[in-house]
Amino acid sequence: MDPLLPRQSDILSLAKSQGRVDVDGLASHFDVTPQTIRKDLNLLCDRELLERVHGGAIYPSGVANLAYEARRLLASENKAAIGQVAAQLIPDNSSLILNIGTTTEQVAHALRHHSGLMVITNNINVANILHAVDGLDLIIAGGMVRRSDGGIVGESSVDFIRQFKVDYAIIGTSAIDQDGSLLDFDYREVRAAKAIIKHARKTILVCDHMKFERQAPVCIAHLSDIDVFVTDKAPSEEIVALCETHKVQLVIAEHQKNQAAAQPEISE
Repeated sequence: MDPLLPRQSDILSLAKSQGRVDVDGLASHFDVTPQTIRKDLNLLCDRELLERVHGGAIYPSGVANLAYEARRLLASENKAAIGQVAAQLIPDNSSLILNIGTTTEQVAHALRHHSGLMVITNNINVANILHAVDGLDLIIAGGMVRRSDGGIVGESSVDFIRQFKVDYAIIGTSAIDQDGSLLDFDYREVRAAKAIIKHARKTILVCDHMKFERQAPVCIAHLSDIDVFVTDKAPSEEIVALCETHKVQLVIAEHQKNQAAAQPEISE
């Protein structure tokens, strides 16, 4: 599946912030023809990122989780920047666990140039990214593989994770509430994430700004349980205050065009 064009990603962002976008308004905003916008909207709707309505499209509502391949395309460049910055925080010759998520996959891509790592994961996609890297020991959890995203979930994967005490945990989340709650959709995945946090000396949360606008029903943890939070845009004043109160290092990794990696802005 081809990545989204920058204009299509911007249309998604507008739809997310406004709830609805219309063809004529988008054509004027981007200085393109209505036909071009209709093609963009059709593509976004075909990928289940938007829902078509008369004259435009709306952003899907409710707590339903987007299809994994669709989520991989959302803010893909921003996620890559987050991955690059998070990987910079991991020294060579360390041990870490990466859990399920499209952003943690980007961290895995960025870790391929490290050496002496021991990586544990319950994410088949992460395993596929790292399995052929020289000088890296890869350990993958056993259990039921979730067809939707390649995540390995269930009690056996949780028991597997409990065997370890690693230097770093790199986790994602589906949503962040304004009270600092980290949320997800699948209680089985949440149990694994809780175990990962408990069995790591330092936990790094990686997620893009869209997670501040989503809702999910199951609580993984709280921002106070996190050591470093890497995201792509400055969060709300409430989230910043929570990070300051609980001494969570906030790192902003904004995507910069024509650069191989974004330069982090770090808030202590």
